[in-house]
Amino acid sequence: MRAATGLWRWRHNPLRRTTDLVEAWVACVAVLLLVLAAPALGLWAGVRADGSLQRAARTQQLERHPTTARVVREADAPARAVTNPDASGQHSVRTTVVARWTAPDGGPRTGEVSTLRRSPRAGDTFPIWTDGGGRPVTAPMPPDAARMHAVFAGLGAASFAAVLVEFVRRTVVRGLVRRRYAVLDRDWARSGPDWGRAGTGS
Repeated sequence: MRAATGLWRWRHNPLRRTTDLVEAWVACVAVLLLVLAAPALGLWAGVRADGSLQRAARTQQLERHPTTARVVREADAPARAVTNPDASGQHSVRTTVVARWTAPDGGPRTGEVSTLRRSPRAGDTFPIWTDGGGRPVTAPMPPDAARMHAVFAGLGAASFAAVLVEFVRRTVVRGLVRRRYAVLDRDWARSGPDWGRAGTGS
């Protein structure tokens, strides 16, 4: 990136090579992309993701219904550790039980559901979410969690753009360096045999 700061000073320098000028312009373009384009892309991606996730969260709020389940007995399935994506990756142990609950249409339902209770007993109650047909589902995504996921999506898009810009810049600079060495080798091959001889260049 130091080539960008020397672009103005090099414009009339007789020792300036074409590759120096190209490298400086590449660095200037890369700086502009990193400062302007990458944040803009991250903002655009975050806004789009937030809109999509907020719509999904609202849909889940409409389609999922809270109810209370009553434990009948503990199921045969062992307790398992699960990760809650809406709680910063926190782990919790859930126990599977056979329970009864009321569907949104008022009908009774019985089935296996999981609960955070460590030692559930018959008659214990706990909240669950169901869909329109009374089947157990996960809780709807909170709006704050949707917004946090959108922020991460925006940061990821901006970071990816920045890495891509730097990768392209380094690739171009490596090509320019190879070209410089090729020109140097060609010039040396042309003048090398006469190096040190008296009268050379006269």
